[in-house]
Amino acid sequence: MRSLLLLLMAPFLPSSVSGVEEAYPRTSPGNIELKTLPAARWMRTESSKDYFASDNGLFMRLFRYIDSNKIPMTAPVEAGISPGTMVFYMDAASAKRADLAETAQVKLSSVPERRVAAVGIRGSYSRENYEEALAELRAWLAKRTDVRASGQPYAVYWNSPFVPFFLKQSEVHVPVAPAK
Repeated sequence: MRSLLLLLMAPFLPSSVSGVEEAYPRTSPGNIELKTLPAARWMRTESSKDYFASDNGLFMRLFRYIDSNKIPMTAPVEAGISPGTMVFYMDAASAKRADLAETAQVKLSSVPERRVAAVGIRGSYSRENYEEALAELRAWLAKRTDVRASGQPYAVYWNSPFVPFFLKQSEVHVPVAPAK
């Protein structure tokens, strides 16, 4: 019950007060930047459905896993679009735990440091906002001579589903590599 209450309240509180650890710095709404994401340990689940298609249950699968294993909620949550995937980051202490095991629905893995182009968004977590931001990010990348897209784009969500749409912050990331 305490975990659910924290999940509901956390988006309205600063990270330092809510205790929600952030895996990396946010890109402010309206900004576009290149940034390096740190190496991390995460939990991942997937669906055969497109992320935006309907309730794909991804969030609740991961939430049940962290709740049952007493893993603190972190931000952000990352979502692949097609097929639908979702990733929760582990906090530093949980990342070192040897007692955590994969399930049929939740896979555990470590990811290396990676470089992305990111655009910050304010507003609902909708397909329309995602696609508009992705188009803006791709146009920005097309003008760059130092980097090129090197992977599939994905959404990054900073707030819980219970935050009003006009307060939500998100991002779209495109993995990048040095231009040849």
